[in-house]
Amino acid sequence: MVTLAVDAMGGDHAPREIVRGAAAALQGRQDLELLLVGRREQVEQALEGIDYPAERLKLIHADEVIQGDDHPALAIRRKKRSSLVTALRLVREGEADAILSAGNTGALMAGALLVLGRLPGVTRPALLAVIPGFGEKPFVLVDAGANMDARSGHLLQYAFMGRIYARKLLNRPAPKVALLNVGAETNKGNRQLKKAFPLLQEYLDGFCGNVEGTDLFSGAADVVVCDGFVGNILLKTVEGLGRAVFGRFARELAGELSSPAGSSPVEPALARLRNQVEGAGYGGAPLVGVKGLCIKCHGSSQARSIEQAVLHQAYPFVRLKLEDLFLEDLREMSGCLEEKELPELS
Repeated sequence: MVTLAVDAMGGDHAPREIVRGAAAALQGRQDLELLLVGRREQVEQALEGIDYPAERLKLIHADEVIQGDDHPALAIRRKKRSSLVTALRLVREGEADAILSAGNTGALMAGALLVLGRLPGVTRPALLAVIPGFGEKPFVLVDAGANMDARSGHLLQYAFMGRIYARKLLNRPAPKVALLNVGAETNKGNRQLKKAFPLLQEYLDGFCGNVEGTDLFSGAADVVVCDGFVGNILLKTVEGLGRAVFGRFARELAGELSSPAGSSPVEPALARLRNQVEGAGYGGAPLVGVKGLCIKCHGSSQARSIEQAVLHQAYPFVRLKLEDLFLEDLREMSGCLEEKELPELS
């Protein structure tokens, strides 16, 4: 049985959309159990009218909520009875295999570090997003928003963790890793990128140099590395542009290609495209580099995205023992980085 702790109070549409998406996921897996963590009365109200296997869903009361504008570290320390901290404790104490939250990203990061701790050899955990390639294979983006400022040594660690994920989860035996930059030339970029380039070149097999945003969807790299500020803007821009293009395309086709039955012959293709561009096929991003499995969903997640995050991220990651896979390959990273003291890893 896979047991997931779901932060029912985190996100713009909590608890209703979080609860409904989580409950829907129970229908897709018979060996899945959910612990919905939040204010009992509100969670129970969100469950009204939903058909779900009650024997595999348990409510864990937590009377405090960490809001989106709360200071992350202070909120974790002061709101110890919050849904997020309670869910993290369930993972630490072995009552849950993973936590899923659409709440405050900084608070999830701070809470994971304080409650769960880092994996050996990792200085800064990062959010890892898998982005569809639209004709090419999907690629890994790391960091997608955990750390707004990253030093050159941190970017090297992100590259290692992204490469591990691409190998183990995307079946890329020899993944190509690139730095996201404003140009492909070696002298391009800000100070940290210029410092990071020779580090990746020296320590990372598979480093293929800089990649520009225009080449991300052409298969130029399997793993794209950047700080969380740039990564989060990129991720949301891709999603927003995709939704806008899809919406306009659907409207243009609505009056042109309708069949006598009132449906478009390209609707199945549009539905598949929508799933890609809205990120609903993945739903969330794992926070890599911490003990235990944490999945961060978008703050604006609706029920479908939560359902997909449970079924296509949290559930298979537990089954694949993602943390053990990372521990195995992080030994390689630690061995490489111990050869000399890297700059700016504090």
